[in-house]
Amino acid sequence: MTEQHILEDIDPIETKEWVDALESVLREEGPERAQYILDRLSKEAVKSGTPMPASITTPYRNTIAPQNEKPLPGDLFMERRIRSIIRWNALAMVMKANREDSTLGGHITSFSSAATLYDIAFNHFFRGASETQEADMVFFQGHIAPGIYARSFIEGRLTEEQMDNFRREVDGKGLSSYPHPWLMPDYWQFPTVSMGLGPLQAIYQAHVMKYQDSRGLVTQGDRKVWAFLGDGECDEPESLGAIALAGREKLDNLIFVINCNLQRLDGPVRGNSKIVQELEGVFRGAGWNVVKCLWGRHWDPLFEKDEKGLLQKRMDEVCDGELQNYKANGGAYTREHFFGKYPELLEMVKDMSDDDIMNLNRGGHDPYKVYAAYAEATSHKGQPTVILAQTVKGYGMFKAAEAQNTAHQTKKLDEESLAQFRDKFGIPISDDELKDLPYYRPAEDSPEMKYLRSRREVLHGDFPVRRKECEALDVPSLEDFKAQLKGTAGREISSTMAFVRCLNNMVKHKGIGQRVVPIVADEARTFGMEGMFRQLGIYSSEGQRYTPHDHQQVMFYKESQNGQILQEGINEAGAMSAWLALATSYSNSNYPMIPVYIYYSMFGFQRIGDLAWAAGDSQARGFLLGATAGRTTLNGEGLQHEDGHSHILAGTIPNCVSYDPTYSYEVAVIVQDGLRRMYQERESVFYYLTVMNENYEHPDMPEGVEEGILKGMYKFKSVEKKGNKQSVQLLGAGVILREVEAAAEILSEEFGVNADIWSVTSFNELRREGLDAVRWNMLHPTEEPRLSYVEQCLGDKGPVVASTDHIKLYADQIRPFVNSTYNVLGTDGFGRSDTRAKLRHFFEVNRYWVVVSALSALAKDGKVKADVVAEAISKFGLDPNKPNPVTC
Repeated sequence: MTEQHILEDIDPIETKEWVDALESVLREEGPERAQYILDRLSKEAVKSGTPMPASITTPYRNTIAPQNEKPLPGDLFMERRIRSIIRWNALAMVMKANREDSTLGGHITSFSSAATLYDIAFNHFFRGASETQEADMVFFQGHIAPGIYARSFIEGRLTEEQMDNFRREVDGKGLSSYPHPWLMPDYWQFPTVSMGLGPLQAIYQAHVMKYQDSRGLVTQGDRKVWAFLGDGECDEPESLGAIALAGREKLDNLIFVINCNLQRLDGPVRGNSKIVQELEGVFRGAGWNVVKCLWGRHWDPLFEKDEKGLLQKRMDEVCDGELQNYKANGGAYTREHFFGKYPELLEMVKDMSDDDIMNLNRGGHDPYKVYAAYAEATSHKGQPTVILAQTVKGYGMFKAAEAQNTAHQTKKLDEESLAQFRDKFGIPISDDELKDLPYYRPAEDSPEMKYLRSRREVLHGDFPVRRKECEALDVPSLEDFKAQLKGTAGREISSTMAFVRCLNNMVKHKGIGQRVVPIVADEARTFGMEGMFRQLGIYSSEGQRYTPHDHQQVMFYKESQNGQILQEGINEAGAMSAWLALATSYSNSNYPMIPVYIYYSMFGFQRIGDLAWAAGDSQARGFLLGATAGRTTLNGEGLQHEDGHSHILAGTIPNCVSYDPTYSYEVAVIVQDGLRRMYQERESVFYYLTVMNENYEHPDMPEGVEEGILKGMYKFKSVEKKGNKQSVQLLGAGVILREVEAAAEILSEEFGVNADIWSVTSFNELRREGLDAVRWNMLHPTEEPRLSYVEQCLGDKGPVVASTDHIKLYADQIRPFVNSTYNVLGTDGFGRSDTRAKLRHFFEVNRYWVVVSALSALAKDGKVKADVVAEAISKFGLDPNKPNPVTC
């Protein structure tokens, strides 16, 4: 059956009988009974094989009928007055910034389309913290930041100097370009301008709040998570990628507000179709409550007259590109091209002037319609809600930007448009003052200020606001990890298992145990964590409604509503978003939590790097575990799985502290220090550790190495033989440290070379400390120079050879601080599948390559003859013509 055939009415009389019957049910028995009957009819149609619509959409009109709208409380005219002032100050701030320096940029049209959406929320819905619960959480659309600053300026929270320094942050006086908690730590809750991350984080924030509430950790009450996003932003996979989770878990604490101004950065979002209808079908299919807020109240009388449904038919058939044209080209154009399609519609508007038609407003600009949509969303139970609000980009900016394809790039208005903007919104600024773009703030005792403050007082104070302080936790001491500080006494385990043992200590600790949240992206068994299934339980919003087939086993798959583990499925971005929500719980819920997300290291920063950067901005605190790390340790998985560069990516995030430990005691020292710094000292850092799946024996912790482990390197041991005349410094990290140990024995026994072996737990931390020393020396030329920690350890003794299971750049970072010949071995190139032994030979990082590199460095320094290097190459069967692994 074709769509055209469905639309054609071959028996209007029968159709009317069905419609009359439905109206009778609605009138006599209510919408619930009507919904039941429609659902039953739909099931019968499916049973008979009748094709059903591919998506679930409703006519292109408001979801809430006028008679069902909850009335807008407060003073509409006062709110419009305040909203107009905010619009002006936002515009003035961006234009001033660009008059001073046009390279600063800024956005004015996004907020102009969304001003009413935010204003109604600030006046009636966004709640600050009270004695009974924390503040609501709002993921603001990044490009509307000027409008939020403009409101805070009127409220007296921001000064004129700060407004004048929009996008000038270096001197600490300005306002950040977008929401950035790192730069404005007492103001913005979340960073959102990297499009798609706000919606994704909002879903997992709501998910984590339900988790905390279900476990009895935080009573969340009726707190809401609001996410404001653009219709164009919904093309980002992250925006819609997790909406099924929200529907499945019935996250009724979550509200999406999608500003459907029908434009993205360069032009229409869906010029040839309808983005609202597309989004409605997607969200409704995912189990969301969908509220369309498309047409303002000036349309209501026309819909009342639409007895034949022609107006609705026209609404349904017109595409978004034309809807944009109507606002861009004016009332006469709209009369001809919209209403002119059908003579009956032209008749309907014959008494309306072109200006009247132009003033037919859209739902997102109508405070009555917006309030009704928000009231429905905040009271709805059992589903998340999405509000699809239709607006006009560049609203109020006339020919300069309104509904123009170039609207997003608009940074200023010409003098005529500026005057029109002032007049439209009634700003009391004279023509003479206009050129100076003065801000306008009503007097403190004015009706506007009294009203503004009264509304925020009802809603518990300032917003947005971010909590900076939280309680300090009583964390485990290093003594609490004493079992991990001892060797394995002949038993072989991986460093991953060493960490899991530390994790078990953490969850059993009286002070922090309940706050620790293990997070996995469907790989717990891979990392040896299945023992925690029964011990801790896996969180499920519905508990476990089935009997798992392995229920008779000790480590069966146990789901429960108060489960402690978050198993987020095959979804690294989702797992990272859950980690981020928990890692900022100290701020957003005044309850510090200790999230521990363990994953394949290759699927970490490479896959979710944008979220990791957002974690830095958010001042997150928690542990990330890159398991099965290194290019050669995960021997059977190949190119897409073998990580050799995650530490380089981790090093780009200023507050990410990263380590590549080898032995159990190193893991324990690092984990304990992380707990101390993040949860006792309350530093805004987060930890990244790489751990491996290769089993080997772990020694006891040498005495006095704790400081070196944390700084990034310490002398593990020396391999010396009486009579040896030469010496080298061998640096190793992760699993390759063991190859370095073996190389030292070969050098000593077969080539007469002694070696100091250094375990390097973090080249990233060494580099940061070294650069800090270099900077201090440059700025203090008359004082005694500082030595970097690397120089303190190695002095002038050399040569030095560093070997890791990561690309050479990782170890090469400390080259400026090595005062000797420095050779670096690493795993540059694509990974591949084979045995560990073959992979380490292929990437030239095994013990024999370490030996040859050390001898080559000695030869370069004139301490051994080149023949010795050639002898070693021949002895170990190394092919001098072997292809470089980088190019293979």
